[in-house]
Amino acid sequence: MVKYKFNRHTIETIKTRSQSINQNEKYDFQTLPWLYSGKSLFMLFSMKFKTVGLIGKQAHQGANLSLKALIVYLTKRGCRVLVETKTAQKLDTNGFESADITEIGKQADLAIVVGGDGNMLGAARVLAEFNVAVVGVNRGNLGFLTDINPDDFEPQLDSIFDGECQIEQRFLLEVEVYRDGKVQSKDSAVNEVVIHHGKVAHMMEFEVYLDDNFVFSQRSDGLIVATPTGSTAYSLSGGGPILTPNLDALTLVPMFPHTLSSRPIVVDANSTIKLKVSPENTDNMQVSCDSHIVLTVLPGDEIVICKNPAKLSLIHPKNYNYFNVLRTKLGWGSKLY
Repeated sequence: MVKYKFNRHTIETIKTRSQSINQNEKYDFQTLPWLYSGKSLFMLFSMKFKTVGLIGKQAHQGANLSLKALIVYLTKRGCRVLVETKTAQKLDTNGFESADITEIGKQADLAIVVGGDGNMLGAARVLAEFNVAVVGVNRGNLGFLTDINPDDFEPQLDSIFDGECQIEQRFLLEVEVYRDGKVQSKDSAVNEVVIHHGKVAHMMEFEVYLDDNFVFSQRSDGLIVATPTGSTAYSLSGGGPILTPNLDALTLVPMFPHTLSSRPIVVDANSTIKLKVSPENTDNMQVSCDSHIVLTVLPGDEIVICKNPAKLSLIHPKNYNYFNVLRTKLGWGSKLY
């Protein structure tokens, strides 16, 4: 059985929704809101993952060992196993089908990402569009998003398959680059959207608007627009605040502004952020999404950033605690008493 925690204002909606869940259907995680604070209600649903996708870190011996062990484990549980095409090429074993990540999104009930947070971000941008639940096995460094220990994954996955787990939803960002009023390029991000210069240590000039209201102009190396998920990543390195995952907010973090008064600002995540790049800039600029995807920006272009309608459904072990993760990963002090 799976334990969901809901805000009391959504109880009636959930009761109606729970009656329509069918064991043979793919679970619609986006219609099941997940909140952490306030008075809450726990509800139980029976749940089975029949088709499981595996996405792994490329050319990593530890990740390959974990993937082989996962294939054996999932096969014993009677699951159909889909392994991402590039990942499958590095595995000298059988018992699985090969599929690209889009096909995994279409067919899988659950995706297991073996690697670091970067691997999770790359997979999440695609899988969120298909409403696939995702869990991470950490074969990277920090592991903010991949929280299952690779040396002890079986009991943790047993609990998840038995429904003793936490499911939370993280929202994504959508970014579009406009030139002369027409969309030139667009993409999505889980962590952050960053506008920056194509050259290292080179300033740019731009204006920032929030829901068409002018906020400020700035000369700086760029601007980071981060989600709560991304607030512990690049944004944190730039001096931005940590936003807990349940907050419906964004943080705007200037990068090396040419002023002493510029500070990060937290805004409503449902706002539309528009950046107008000054035509006085002499070189091309870039917009990067999670440091994976780069969109070209020319002087005079406009960049529009808003919330993506897709949501990432993250599964955590039952004993997961966000603040424990922060203490462990960031080296915070332990309890005094």
